[in-house]
Amino acid sequence: MEADFVIVGAGSAGCAMAWRLSGAGASVIVIEYGGSDAGPFIQMPAALSYPMNMKLYDWGFMTEPEPHLGGRRLVCPRGKVIGGSSSINGMVYVRGHARDYDHWAESGADGWAYADVLPYFRRMESWHDSGQGGDPSWRGTDGPLHVTRGPRNNPLHSAFVEAGRQAGYPVTQDYNGRQQEGFGPMEMTVWKGRRWSAANAYLKPALARDNCKVVRGLARRIVIEDGRATGVEIAQGSAIRTIRARREVIVAASAINSPKLLMLSGIGPAAHLAEHGIPVVADRPGVGRNLQDHLEVYYQFASRQPITLFKYWRLFWKGLIGAQWMLTGRGLGASNQFESAGFIRSRAGVDYPDIQYHFLPLAVRYDGKAAAEGHGFQVHTGPMRAQSRGAITLRSADPAEAPSIRFNYMSEEEDWIEFRTCLRLTREIFQQPAMQPFVRNEIQPGEALTTDDELDGFIREHAESAYHPCGTCRMGRADDPLAVVDPDCRVIGVEGLRVADSSIFPRITNGNLNGPSIMVGEKASDHILGLTPLAPANDEPWIHPDWQTAQR
Repeated sequence: MEADFVIVGAGSAGCAMAWRLSGAGASVIVIEYGGSDAGPFIQMPAALSYPMNMKLYDWGFMTEPEPHLGGRRLVCPRGKVIGGSSSINGMVYVRGHARDYDHWAESGADGWAYADVLPYFRRMESWHDSGQGGDPSWRGTDGPLHVTRGPRNNPLHSAFVEAGRQAGYPVTQDYNGRQQEGFGPMEMTVWKGRRWSAANAYLKPALARDNCKVVRGLARRIVIEDGRATGVEIAQGSAIRTIRARREVIVAASAINSPKLLMLSGIGPAAHLAEHGIPVVADRPGVGRNLQDHLEVYYQFASRQPITLFKYWRLFWKGLIGAQWMLTGRGLGASNQFESAGFIRSRAGVDYPDIQYHFLPLAVRYDGKAAAEGHGFQVHTGPMRAQSRGAITLRSADPAEAPSIRFNYMSEEEDWIEFRTCLRLTREIFQQPAMQPFVRNEIQPGEALTTDDELDGFIREHAESAYHPCGTCRMGRADDPLAVVDPDCRVIGVEGLRVADSSIFPRITNGNLNGPSIMVGEKASDHILGLTPLAPANDEPWIHPDWQTAQR
């Protein structure tokens, strides 16, 4: 069992690399612990709350008790299935803001500025013009990843966007184009009514080639001989075997499992490895550090009118929607229902958006277990660039044991200030005339909560992860002691080994991370193959002309 390239993880970045590397003629083995993505719970967009809460498809990670969130342990779903988290996520497609990538480059990820990554976003996309406006010249049209928009038939979608406009914010027809800032349609990785995961977009076409295969197994450690990665040791039941790499080993196992695998292989903070009796191959103190996420709350309202998705909450309607989807690929089952969005700045002096809104015409939890009593709707919202940083560490040297996950949410005072601001700005938006025909009352936080202490208490009790972990194998310059990989995604201090997934993000990007993770896989493929990177783009993104003096 050997190939030119051995990729650990069939997730967003891993699938993209499997397709690109095998397409260049190299032989590829992808190691994946999870099983098949077949079945309606994964493939039907509206069923998204099921797979992320099923042990069959999810690693089932939990955080350590979060000290600044009342000691709560938060769920941290990661895909344990072909397609990885792209097979269990909410299918929301956000590239991130231009300034995010410029910050990457400024912090040592040379060659990863927005001008450098925009051509890769174009290369990977097949963007479909739905007649709702957009920036065609900023988008790709013939890539593997289909990007579409929902029908936005529910009047609440346009009311939400109009409320944003009435509150003084811009309207944007394409937050993935020139102008992210503002309110407008949301995009999703759905095609012909199916979840368009990285598995459907990349891996399945790659597996149609003779030179690409998936091997099922749990990656135990990277085999390193004389300072060079030569393979990956895996467990298949009680059997242990090694998959050998003739050229390189590429780790794409997620922001949780990638640092875990590096540490199990002797790459990480020397003192921490010594605690667990792991021989040190490369002392990289940054492995597992710099853990970031988006924290959010569900801001919920009761509806005056019976027009929300609550009427479809009964088992009878769910069955009917499922049957319609299975027979035709259409109807409510063909959308993730996140069809309107917003990106705003929290204050003057912030040059690009730092608050995101996902609007949903139903008041419900992400796990699908608690719908509001009766008709309601909500926005998922929270700050985009928290100051708090956490860490992934080993519990033991046992590869079968989950790592210790500490996000350390809300550990910085600035994060509390930003979150309070976010809640107050959100309340103001829903007080606009456009929402008055629909808002009966605020379910949560509730109109009575107005002071800093009251809002802090709500955040402490109700904030949830948006499931966007990243940053734990940070990319930077080779002489940066806390960088784990260089700008070519090579692990510093080990030959023949790269990491390419959301763990290499120097800082979290605006919005959902599936798009940027796939982009990393796309761009890393060119680095791995020794190709000249795509020529930088010179498109100029929109920045609010009065950002220094105005919040909107």
